[in-house]
Amino acid sequence: MTRPAARGGSRASADRLARLLNLVPYLLARPGIEIAEAAGDLGVTERQLREDLELLWVCGLPGYGPGDLIDMAFDGDRVTITYDAGIDRPLRLTPDEALALVVALRMLAETPGVANREAVERALAKIEDAGDLVGAPVAVRLPGDNRRVEALRAAVEGGRALRITYYTAARDETTERVIDPLRMLMVGGRAYVEAWCRRAEAVRLFRADRIDAITELAEPATVPPQARPHDRTEGIFRPSPDLPLITLRIGRSERWITEYYPCELVEAGDGDQWLVSLRVTDLGWARRFVLGLGPDATVVAPVELAEQVRATAAAALAAYAVPGPSTAPRLPVPDPATPDLADRAGTPSGDPAVAGRTQ
Repeated sequence: MTRPAARGGSRASADRLARLLNLVPYLLARPGIEIAEAAGDLGVTERQLREDLELLWVCGLPGYGPGDLIDMAFDGDRVTITYDAGIDRPLRLTPDEALALVVALRMLAETPGVANREAVERALAKIEDAGDLVGAPVAVRLPGDNRRVEALRAAVEGGRALRITYYTAARDETTERVIDPLRMLMVGGRAYVEAWCRRAEAVRLFRADRIDAITELAEPATVPPQARPHDRTEGIFRPSPDLPLITLRIGRSERWITEYYPCELVEAGDGDQWLVSLRVTDLGWARRFVLGLGPDATVVAPVELAEQVRATAAAALAAYAVPGPSTAPRLPVPDPATPDLADRAGTPSGDPAVAGRTQ
């Protein structure tokens, strides 16, 4: 079993459907229009427009017999709709669709670092006016510390350098850095600042809710010419061949991994088990990730990760076995013969398994 790689097909189909729904009323208002002119107005190539017109031949009302389908006449390079099958008006938004767009646009208007906020506000005003939603009781609040987000937004708009104290979850460490902000982003409901990091000497992405302290410096942001924002359309994490590749054997309860993380390999194994491979930022993050999974997950590769998981699980078990300074009664030490954390850190076959859930 392999995961399909294409993602753009559904988006292209949605774009074409919207274009087709508006094509008929457009042509009805311009009988005999030249195909080249129509293609220019619609922002498509002549070839794409001809393909759309060919598709319209088989579109229409239920029954799909004579008199039900859209019909048109061609005169050289000119086209005229002769039967519209009832599609005589452009696509209109339902009240629910309009409200959803209002909410999305209001959130976009509040997103830090939006380059053309005036365009967003103009689109919002048009949709509110057309849908009679002006003053609709919809309040949009971005998640996280608004004061921190506002401070980052001000630094981006003012072009000021920042000194931040940042927690890096991948390495479980807190560092102090000086950054030159490039822009603000909202991805997956979280605010990020993309900036040139003077410590790393590269463009880095910092999650707003992991910034513990912010100090705006008197100096302006100094972004090197080679610093460019990265394409984030596919998400924050972009797997690359230079990152470590880990392979896990998982059971049914851990299959959510394949939906939540970009996996390079997903294969069906014996019974309910799957073999999955994915790229990670570093093995330190992978160790904490694996330790948080259930007993149905086993580390297959690399060996280094398996050893780290086993060592951490053994250290956790040893910590529970040492009596503390408290006078409280000691809890019984788990019987090594009982399946527990230690057993899940290594199997008789030599394959290290994942430690039990620690949350």
